[in-house]
Amino acid sequence: MVEFTISPQEALLRLKTGNQKYLDSGINTGDVSSMRREECLRGGQRPYAIIITCSDSRVIPETIFSAGIGDLFVIRIAGNVIDDHQLGSIEYAAEHLGSSLIVVLGHNHCGAVDAAMNHEPDGYIKFVTDEIVRAIGDEKDEYKACCLNVLHSKAAIEHSLKIQADEREYGLKVIGAIYHMEDGCVEFFEEA
Repeated sequence: MVEFTISPQEALLRLKTGNQKYLDSGINTGDVSSMRREECLRGGQRPYAIIITCSDSRVIPETIFSAGIGDLFVIRIAGNVIDDHQLGSIEYAAEHLGSSLIVVLGHNHCGAVDAAMNHEPDGYIKFVTDEIVRAIGDEKDEYKACCLNVLHSKAAIEHSLKIQADEREYGLKVIGAIYHMEDGCVEFFEEA
């Protein structure tokens, strides 16, 4: 395991500070300069956090957390559901890139959660909505369903034997959060 870039507590503080900066400024204040791009190319990436979030185009983790190039390892999938592909990506980032914090970032007004709650999708979207139905059961409150879905994905990550070992041995942390579309605020469910 590569040594953490920073502690999980410092990673969470950076995310919270970045979200506040985003709320205060309304623009991305992360470093996206050519110098930073070259630095990451030469020195490799060392993201301080892994963010698993929905593919919704209105949820942009780098902007929400005022992050720049190389700061976050972002995995996007409709409904922020977890399967073996996402777990492999998470394990890679934790093991080889030094990320100390894993955040499952759901959001309110999620189309995938709505589809699972109120529709009978077919095709490949059914793989996503079936997983969300397993997470939310018969919950009818949209916000509570989004939270249950985040907690389900968090539990799936923590079920990984590799993640469990890294949590014990290195202090890796997994937390859940919800992005509120109305005001841009991120609600973290627990501390790192």
